[in-house]
Amino acid sequence: MPIDFTHNAAAASWVLSANKPDTDFPLQNLPYCVFRRGNTGDPFRGGVGIGEYIVDLSVLQESGLLDGLAAQAAAACSQPSLNDLLALGPTAWQALRHALFNVLHSEAPSASVTAARDCLVRQDDAAYDLPIRIGNYTDYFTSIHHAINGGRLLGPDYKLARSFQWLPMAYHGRASSIGVAGQEVRRPHGQVLDSHSNTPVFRPTRRLDFELELGIVIGTGSSLGEPVGISAAEDHVFGLCLLNDWSARDIQAWEMTPLGPFQSKNFATTIAPWIVTLDALAPFRSPLERVVEGPDLLPYLDSEHVRINGALDIHLEISLETAAMRAGRLPPEVISRTNFVHQYWTVGQMVTHHTAGGCNLQIGDLLGTGTISGPHPRSAGAMIELSSAGQQPLRITSQEERSFLEDGDRVILNGWCERAGSRRIGFGVNDGTVLPPVDLGASAQERDNREAHT
Repeated sequence: MPIDFTHNAAAASWVLSANKPDTDFPLQNLPYCVFRRGNTGDPFRGGVGIGEYIVDLSVLQESGLLDGLAAQAAAACSQPSLNDLLALGPTAWQALRHALFNVLHSEAPSASVTAARDCLVRQDDAAYDLPIRIGNYTDYFTSIHHAINGGRLLGPDYKLARSFQWLPMAYHGRASSIGVAGQEVRRPHGQVLDSHSNTPVFRPTRRLDFELELGIVIGTGSSLGEPVGISAAEDHVFGLCLLNDWSARDIQAWEMTPLGPFQSKNFATTIAPWIVTLDALAPFRSPLERVVEGPDLLPYLDSEHVRINGALDIHLEISLETAAMRAGRLPPEVISRTNFVHQYWTVGQMVTHHTAGGCNLQIGDLLGTGTISGPHPRSAGAMIELSSAGQQPLRITSQEERSFLEDGDRVILNGWCERAGSRRIGFGVNDGTVLPPVDLGASAQERDNREAHT
């Protein structure tokens, strides 16, 4: 995506909250969501973030302020998912971005501003839904720091899997259990190898974890049997969102011998309601980092663009709010900070490798980047790393400790980009709260009564 007038750091909006230096959604961002006004019965529909507001794209399209391909793109957002917009392709996405930038610009004509004001909804007054209809979900394992940190927990003789530096590793996840920010995640049951009896038992996980990731939203599909080349890979990407891939580490340890994760991962994945377009991220490109010496890339994963501009400089942060902190009205505590630039494999390489064997992409597919961990102890993207698998519990300023997540814990993910000469843009908030496990010894009626009483 080229740098154009929509990336001008000096441009301001007549929506004054969009001009605050710490806003996630300045004029240069314009991320997408699916929302409705409060708890009304209105249908969900597409919107774009600007400052503290959402532009209702259905109302904007009806106002007559848009025309041509931009009007067609806005009309596609009247549905309860953004898939119809994605189907129109990159030219339409860019046309709508350019039109929105002009409508929301501080120098827009007064008559246009008056009409556009009627299209604004306060974000605090909105309810959100999944922004896309997800047919397929693939989760990657592409952070070399996460791989090395996790391996060291297995013992001093651990060696990084040879294939890690040759290809982006991944497994296919479960799309049906993906929820939007604010999701309440029930602690899952599963088989766990009991350390005392050395036999498996069925019980709630005692090692519930989060994984800080980014979600890659596929905007245009590909044909079955036809790989997507590295030079065209990013043409298939609409944008990125914050993603939390909840994980049950004790269940995972037992079931991953010898195959990949199953029940330890399929119970919940949470994404933010906001998708930041690849176009908005254009000013934050970076060279591909290779902090650990490895083999040369195979030609199908290599290009000059990948080496020079393939990485993205995205700051990421994890905060934790315990039940005790909430009761004491204490603010959430930041427990880790990292950056997506440390990832060993790029967005384009993940897309290309996904299709290299002929697997087709579909509109609305979601790819998880895998846990994003940095080179320092407090830049890890999962609790298993931060606490050394519980051997060194994480100390929290509220005088609590955490080896893994406890019931009532709320995990909050934030992300943003900032660079000299460019306007800071953000990804909104992705949060989720842990609920106690279902009591499998109670009847369904008893559980319903207990939950209703709670």
